[in-house]
Amino acid sequence: MTDLILTTFDWVPEAPRGYVRDLRVRWALEEAELPYRVNSVPFRDRGIDHFSHQPFGQVPWLTDRDISIFESGAILLHLGELSSKLMPTEPHDRSDVKEWLFAAIASVEAASQPWSFFKFSGDTDETPMRKFFDSFLEARLKHMETVLAGHEWLVGTFSIADILMADVLRLVDRFDGLAVYPACRDYVARATARPSFVKAHADQMAHFAAAD
Repeated sequence: MTDLILTTFDWVPEAPRGYVRDLRVRWALEEAELPYRVNSVPFRDRGIDHFSHQPFGQVPWLTDRDISIFESGAILLHLGELSSKLMPTEPHDRSDVKEWLFAAIASVEAASQPWSFFKFSGDTDETPMRKFFDSFLEARLKHMETVLAGHEWLVGTFSIADILMADVLRLVDRFDGLAVYPACRDYVARATARPSFVKAHADQMAHFAAAD
């Protein structure tokens, strides 16, 4: 099999290191033991070629021969089609994995991302908008706590849905947002204890540190 090419930034500031979304792809590639290599594009000078692969000037994107895919969820779905270690073969389970993959993005990350922007910025003002996003995330986490209570993974065995959901919840946990959600917290701990995550995280951190 021709090596897959994962493209990410050559460098990022310290705050987002370990959370840049190429980590999700690295994690999946390591989990499935798919051969890949990492390519870099400039963080500070995003050129025409960059925007031709990622129209918003972000990362990551994945190249699979003559296919170029952007958005981490779409990339994970593509990789799930390549490996049964990432996506079950039974039709109903495959459908459930796809549901939870999109739920991680559209339902949970939609609430956690604006909340995390306040945390990253250090903004603690109790504005109506801040209270709205606190409540929005709280509602989503309450539902996830119910879903994850008594379940090791979202759909039977570990899958791309868990990679995405655990990574979304991991950012919330960074700011102690899971303190009153033990099932969510334990789920993140289980997922990030996997050797594939440990290697992916270490590789990302080393990649950005090498450019300092």
